[in-house]
Amino acid sequence: MANQEGTAAAVMPATYRRIPAGIWALGFVSMLMDISSEMIHALLPVYMVSVLGISMFAVGVIEGIAEATASITKVFSGALSDWLGRRKFLAALGYGLAAVTKPIFPLASSLDWLIAARFVDRVGKGIRGAPRDALVADIAPPELRGASFGLRQSLDTVGAFVGPLLAIGLMWLTADHFQRVLWIAVLPAFLSVGVLLFVVKEPERPREFRHVRMPLHRDELGRLGRSYWWVVAVAAAFTLARFSDAFLILKAQSIGLPIALVPLALVLMSLAYSLSAYPAGMLSDKMDRFTILAIGLVLLVCADLTLAFAQSVIGAGLGVLLWGLHMGFTQGLLTKVIADTSPAELRGTAFGMFNLITGLALLLASVIAGTLWDLAGPRGTFLAGAGFAMLTMIGLLVVRTRLSTQAGA
Repeated sequence: MANQEGTAAAVMPATYRRIPAGIWALGFVSMLMDISSEMIHALLPVYMVSVLGISMFAVGVIEGIAEATASITKVFSGALSDWLGRRKFLAALGYGLAAVTKPIFPLASSLDWLIAARFVDRVGKGIRGAPRDALVADIAPPELRGASFGLRQSLDTVGAFVGPLLAIGLMWLTADHFQRVLWIAVLPAFLSVGVLLFVVKEPERPREFRHVRMPLHRDELGRLGRSYWWVVAVAAAFTLARFSDAFLILKAQSIGLPIALVPLALVLMSLAYSLSAYPAGMLSDKMDRFTILAIGLVLLVCADLTLAFAQSVIGAGLGVLLWGLHMGFTQGLLTKVIADTSPAELRGTAFGMFNLITGLALLLASVIAGTLWDLAGPRGTFLAGAGFAMLTMIGLLVVRTRLSTQAGA
């Protein structure tokens, strides 16, 4: 028994050491950009509602459009990376665009400017997302693909809780001066671009890879295969069952948490996400993927029900913690499965289509959530999320049965 425990304890450090340096570098690139983005994102919903006086429906529409814009852009950037046979250039372009838009947030004098800045920032995210994920798949050894995606996601999410923590501290130090905090958020964004340009090395494209002339042509999309499209369908249903993290922030505000402390919701969610993403990624290299996805769905149902009925800081905190755990068990795993079920030369296109469809689902989910919040309050919003999650669980069981039948045939 002791030997088994010792062996299990050695697995994680041994796996860390085997993951290529390029994966670590991409993780730190994501972490730095997320510090910048989440410092802004943690304050923006409250700023729009409390200072500019816009409705919850408008917050849902703005957040949904922003994320959908990123997802639509990913289709073209992913396909372009397949056509060029190069991923790093497009990833650097996307991170660079996001960095140069960060100063717009502290300079914005109206809601129109904030919406424009959020839109352009998400375009940058869209340009970099699919090529970066394809680059991770290109660099990672197949047997460590789940751990590699989990590590990158974990480091990315470290930035997602460090950013709000910095926002909280800086809001306290500056007496709730939004513009000063937003200016400080500009710095890690440019540092992120520097790490990508000077540290990440793109592997040479193997000569046996066929050149992809028209990645978005029907024939090429058909090569992605039935298993890939089933995974995309499950991921879309997952996305309908959850919505923008902005509603976690607004739930924290609705129970009376002071504005300066509201970003703690994102801190707690991201901490749980970060701590669970890498272990879940390692498990996905060794366990049945559907079991892990089912665990993620159960966690999401528990999170939604807890948030629906929470009336205290402790209750809301538990719901946010469960939400973060659900993200850790599902997001890295879904990207691994996309990489596993798509041809290597079409990975950019595969990630692009995956992000387009899930992004449109997120737009719909965020609009529905905002509408329900205006009509029925936080309880109606999170109960609807729990209902979608339970329907997704049924769909997951159907997909598992069909794929098992196809494999047996």
